[in-house]
Amino acid sequence: MSDVEWVDEDAGPVVRPYAVTGGRTRTASARFDLLAMAVATGTPISAGTHLGSQHRRLLNLVRRARPIAEIASDAGLPVGVIRVLLGDLLDHGLILVRSPIPAASAPPENLLRELISGLRAL
Repeated sequence: MSDVEWVDEDAGPVVRPYAVTGGRTRTASARFDLLAMAVATGTPISAGTHLGSQHRRLLNLVRRARPIAEIASDAGLPVGVIRVLLGDLLDHGLILVRSPIPAASAPPENLLRELISGLRAL
């Protein structure tokens, strides 16, 4: 796969999403939830690691923790493509991915309402 991204000024990128992932539609190691958070580890890229331009672009997008859905939106690529590319970065130890907090571990709604009421009373 070439690192050159062909762009038509009116149409935008003309490289098909499957070409960006080398024809892969799934990650080799992980399945990411849309609300999972991805963040760069700051680990230097080793000399033997081949990363395309989209991989490097994603590394820039995840300098701070961000949800997968937001990364896809900002990158302008389908979520499936983002998942494959992030899977590559995860396999190389360049990012961490955290699953979203399960709803069961979130505070109950009535507790949050009481907290808001208490703050308003201040």
